[in-house]
Amino acid sequence: MQYKDYYQILGVDKKASTDEIKRAYRKLAMKYHPDRNPGNKSAEEKFKEINEAHEVLSDAKKRERYDQLGSSYQDWQQRGGSDGSFRWGDWTTAQGSGGTRVNMNDQEDIFEEMSFSDFFNSIFGSMGGTASGARRAQSRTAQPLIIEQPVSISFQESYSGAQRLFQVGNNKIEVKIPVGAKTGTRVRVAGAGPQQGNRKSDLYLVIDVKPDARFERQGDDLSTEASIDLTTAVLGGEVTVLTPAGNVLLKIPAGTQPGQVFRLAGKGMPILRQPGLFGNLMVKIKVQIPKNLSREQRKLFEQLRNS
Repeated sequence: MQYKDYYQILGVDKKASTDEIKRAYRKLAMKYHPDRNPGNKSAEEKFKEINEAHEVLSDAKKRERYDQLGSSYQDWQQRGGSDGSFRWGDWTTAQGSGGTRVNMNDQEDIFEEMSFSDFFNSIFGSMGGTASGARRAQSRTAQPLIIEQPVSISFQESYSGAQRLFQVGNNKIEVKIPVGAKTGTRVRVAGAGPQQGNRKSDLYLVIDVKPDARFERQGDDLSTEASIDLTTAVLGGEVTVLTPAGNVLLKIPAGTQPGQVFRLAGKGMPILRQPGLFGNLMVKIKVQIPKNLSREQRKLFEQLRNS
């Protein structure tokens, strides 16, 4: 029997947290889901491996047993163990097959009934799978398919929200894109996709936010630049700063240095699905150094240097 490295399958470290395992699983499950790879046997096998790995690593008891097995297996390898000589019998349990729950996102559950590998059934058979028996009585044929539609929106639409009109069959559907949407945000429209046999399909809008030359986005925070003259940098003053909601005045303290960053709290992007909450706007100061001085200006600078 071949040992399966579930950590390697999910691409996570052996010390990965539950949340890290969950995120890695979701990303891979969406990529290799059979509905997205029709007829692709390689993707189907990969999908099964991903779910098996998640079944073990997301369950504290199974993960503990698996880690113990992995430690024993590695010790055996380091001692020069040959193929077929590992004592699998010390680890096998009463066999039994199970399925697993595939959670594609926070808004929808898609259930897949599938069998696990001989490795899983031998090591974890008596512990079962989270989707076995009556606990997962829902039929996959009753679950909606996923139909994705890429949608591009502007930076300002991401800030203020947007609407898009879609023609699905004979129906026109108006969809609201929430404020704070990021590139990769998925907006679900339940049952709005085309009928496929006896199955309804959900329409998912996959958002792509176009870049904006004025702002750089990091999550819900924004970065921008503001230019001030040398006098303002030395003596202090105010500068007008552009935000997605309009202009604001930023007070510049005396002695401000080139490259200094000021934080404008709550002037960044609205936080997705958290009404009234905003990120921050980070303003980097650029000091304009005069290139062509008048005779009087040069005289003043020389007096300053000699003082």
